[in-house]
Amino acid sequence: MEIDQLETFLVVASLGGFHKAAATLNVSQPAVSARIRALEQSLGVALFSRERPTLTLSEAGRVLRPYAEQLLKTASQARLAVRELQPPSSSPLRIAAGLSISAYFLPDVLKNFQNAYPNITITIRPGHSKEVLDMLLNDEAEIGLARSLNHPEVETLTLRDDPLLLIAHRKHKQFSARLQEVAGWPLIAYERGSSDWTLTQGLFRRAGLMPNIAMEMDTIETAKRMVERGLGLAFLPQLAVVNELRTGKLTMVEIKDAETLHRSLDVVHPRHRPLRKEALAFLRFVREAANVEIVLKRRKQDRRTHRS
Repeated sequence: MEIDQLETFLVVASLGGFHKAAATLNVSQPAVSARIRALEQSLGVALFSRERPTLTLSEAGRVLRPYAEQLLKTASQARLAVRELQPPSSSPLRIAAGLSISAYFLPDVLKNFQNAYPNITITIRPGHSKEVLDMLLNDEAEIGLARSLNHPEVETLTLRDDPLLLIAHRKHKQFSARLQEVAGWPLIAYERGSSDWTLTQGLFRRAGLMPNIAMEMDTIETAKRMVERGLGLAFLPQLAVVNELRTGKLTMVEIKDAETLHRSLDVVHPRHRPLRKEALAFLRFVREAANVEIVLKRRKQDRRTHRS
């Protein structure tokens, strides 16, 4: 059992296919197949069910998944601990971040970091997850923040879950529905070809349904504004709507007969390029911010449980 085999296993599990995983990992499809086959042989079990058109995890694969995630997280933390011994530098700290992460997560992180380290200059380069990966591999950024990003040449540390939620106007009367009913509602899509687009389209495709796409927007923020004006519903990242859900400006609709569209908020950096102390300090602030949001979420869930 090797690190690259576990990384490949998690990418295939997330994307549901070897071809997509090969494109994400920037390796050939035979290389992906060989890693999965070697991992299955070392464990003596099949990790995927290949009977359906869409590749799914077997029972053994479902059991392995959380352990694989924890093993990769531990390996990444071990490397970071060793790299903290690097001396400080005066050059700007270069960060690449997903578009929505730049808008909804980074501002508070940057404020707290610069209060603690006012002499460190930071440059932020936004982009889609593939662009974030390219910036890291091309030495255009030291740290990347993206969603569900895995590649053999980068370390990936998962910070928290950031699922896609079905979001509606605050006056929407239904708080739960079946997927077939949702498919008939006016839906607002965004960023055609992005991972969010792929996940939402796949949700309906696996159920044999064709969603009613009433509008296509260029950004998450634009789609959210359309929902606020009652023009339709949209599958939006939890990170992008947490304040609106908290204040009641928007509401969430639970889909009773479909899986949650899970995605992780990841911090990534090149595996073979040691991080500077400034970058390691920034990572600590990023982890702290993610942990605070998780704690707040759990407290709210606990309060709801006590009330019921």
